[in-house]
Amino acid sequence: MEKKVLVLNLDHTPIAVVTVQKAMVLSVLEKVSVLADYQFLRVRTVTREFKYPAVVRLDEYKNVPYRGVLLTRSNLFKRDNNECQYCGSQRHLTVDHVVPRSKGGDSSWTNLITACHRCNVHKGDKTPEEVGFFIRRKPFKPSLSYFLVEYAEKNAEEWIPFLDLKAYQPS
Repeated sequence: MEKKVLVLNLDHTPIAVVTVQKAMVLSVLEKVSVLADYQFLRVRTVTREFKYPAVVRLDEYKNVPYRGVLLTRSNLFKRDNNECQYCGSQRHLTVDHVVPRSKGGDSSWTNLITACHRCNVHKGDKTPEEVGFFIRRKPFKPSLSYFLVEYAEKNAEEWIPFLDLKAYQPS
């Protein structure tokens, strides 16, 4: 059971991704409704067979405070498609502060980008403009749904009808 299950709130907003085991328990306890299944997969017990859930919706609205996506090295690399935002290289990647910390730059989604070691060393303690670098894609703070769309496109096509693909593109 390696596939994940998308959990939607009662208003169909994505709120979590859980294991199939968790989704099955919620279904048996009648806390969720199954909206979509993985077509060719089944969960079998000794005496029964169940469809393999792909998307479930809570039967009661839950007020879930939005905490945002954690700013981690891994999430930053995912946002930047694992490529240097200066030259496009996918080798020897590091994290670069667009505005260096020595010049007041902070460690935030909008000031950090993925850069290869060569570009990062060349840029040094300067801004991209000072060294003639162009940033390929403006840094932005991604939403949970931004990463869900990426996951769905690669691993769970059944989720796509439940995600508003246009709403999660970076501005």
